[in-house]
Amino acid sequence: MEKPYILHMLTPAKNVSPFDVNMALDAGWTAVVPYTHVDLDDVGPLVQDAIFSRGLNSAKRTGIFLGGRDLHIAMDMLDGARESMLPPFEVSVFADPSGAFTTAAALVAVVERQLQKSHSAALAGQRILILGGTGPVGAAAAILAAKAGAEVVILGRHKDRADRVAAICNHNYGSDLTGIRGDANDHKAEQFQYADVVLGTAKAGIQVMSAAEVTIASRLKVAADVNAVPPAGIAGVGLQDDGTPLPDSPGNAVAVGALAIGNVKYKTQHHLFRRMRDAEKPLYLHFEHAFEFARQSLHHG
Repeated sequence: MEKPYILHMLTPAKNVSPFDVNMALDAGWTAVVPYTHVDLDDVGPLVQDAIFSRGLNSAKRTGIFLGGRDLHIAMDMLDGARESMLPPFEVSVFADPSGAFTTAAALVAVVERQLQKSHSAALAGQRILILGGTGPVGAAAAILAAKAGAEVVILGRHKDRADRVAAICNHNYGSDLTGIRGDANDHKAEQFQYADVVLGTAKAGIQVMSAAEVTIASRLKVAADVNAVPPAGIAGVGLQDDGTPLPDSPGNAVAVGALAIGNVKYKTQHHLFRRMRDAEKPLYLHFEHAFEFARQSLHHG
């Protein structure tokens, strides 16, 4: 009898996400085992318990998934997992805290497509404003957009926190090639006047850009919002919008809604779970791999 595909799901949080469990099982993992309240020091021993228990032929039927709510902790845990491997005992690892990596990848990829489709423009050179940008989705989106050549500003309630998140993103992930910056919500009106793209990544049910603020965003090309809970994070953006003209926009801005982003996110996360399950050699997957697939899926779709 063939041995099962076992996915060990590690999270610093008190619960593993049911969304991630469902996605993993639907992607072909036979069993999903949760580990909660995991800190960085726990990663090595847990990984080594997993890699030494099944033998070389079954190692590829074993995987590690890293969840939680913090981008940087997840990446540190990914590095810790990699360092704990002792080849040839080595298994694949996939980090996607709160689904932030696959959501951010889908968000930036869909915006990139709309920039090209609606405005014949690339991400490179665009001024991108990320509202609610200090969370994991906003930070991951900032890194991806900056690496693609955009000028990125993270906006949050407090400038010191936005500055700190921007600095960590720049230092840890090489985004200082373009330089992510931070700013406070108090300066939104000024920032909107110079934004080519606005991304809404705040908590569900919080509006971060009103209809009145849309009217002052004279350069705006694309407004994208991951919030699926009313009210819309960006006024006028509908759940199913995917290139729909944005109401109250003084220019030709188009809207991208949560379902359009979510469809790409779903495909991306499913693909990465499936990819690690089917891999012959160990993989270490994170936001850059998610973005690569999201881009490809839209290009070929």
